[in-house]
Amino acid sequence: MKTVRVAVVGAGVVGVSTAVCIAEALPLCSVTLIADRFSPDTTSDGAAGILFAAEFPDVPIATQRRWFRSSFRHLLAIAQSEEAPEAGVTLSSGWQIFKELPETPKPFWWDLVIGFRAMTSGELRRFPGHACGQFFTTLKCECRSYLPWLQRRFRGAGGRVERRRVGSLQELGGDFDLLVNCSGLGSRALLGDMQDQTDTEGIVERCRRLEPSLSRAKVLGCWVGLRPGRRNPRVEKELLQLGGRRVPVVHNYGHGGWGVTLAWGTAVDAVELVRQSLQETPPRSKL
Repeated sequence: MKTVRVAVVGAGVVGVSTAVCIAEALPLCSVTLIADRFSPDTTSDGAAGILFAAEFPDVPIATQRRWFRSSFRHLLAIAQSEEAPEAGVTLSSGWQIFKELPETPKPFWWDLVIGFRAMTSGELRRFPGHACGQFFTTLKCECRSYLPWLQRRFRGAGGRVERRRVGSLQELGGDFDLLVNCSGLGSRALLGDMQDQTDTEGIVERCRRLEPSLSRAKVLGCWVGLRPGRRNPRVEKELLQLGGRRVPVVHNYGHGGWGVTLAWGTAVDAVELVRQSLQETPPRSKL
């Protein structure tokens, strides 16, 4: 059967996750990951990568739970394997605290993490001025290790990597049968999407107020990255006129500060959208 040429644009955690999922789930696809920046120079490389999430206003909770569940199970399997140290994925326990009572007592993902419970009054006394809090064990994913590990997994599945600045999807329309847009902030230029949304000293001071033991801690370095967020992540497909022909395009971007948390879950959905797109618009043979 004919090989399908697929380009995934963007090499942050969402892009690399999506490229891996397509390469492993759809072996008839020849997948090329295209970006002008790769690890360690992406926004994702600076992410704390702790799995928890806020709600997106217009995405069904069932969908958000599916994304979270898929990502959690994927990373938990890595954390419990011999690959964990190299991949930079570990279990991590801690508190989430609130100055005011949240609208809902439990987040939508409370039963998907481990050991979720309300903080005791004794625990809460450590954080004056806070009304309540929650304790749970989740996963931490250090992207400076995870992204290179994931790229090696991508290459192991037959994927290709191309360092290239893409100014427009039109540039790729003639070379690929299907495009997957995981360009994050780059979607402002590629698609005209204008829905994207620090102060180091303020961050340090707030941390010291919460944990006085940090008052004499030495700042070893600073890192700032723009989170490519929008009101809701865009995970959908469309047909675009590119290079004189109609090309299926699957979008998977706009996760904001929840890229690591949701990347694998939305990548799984993106694979299904790729499959649907190829059924609806099969690639034409080159004569």
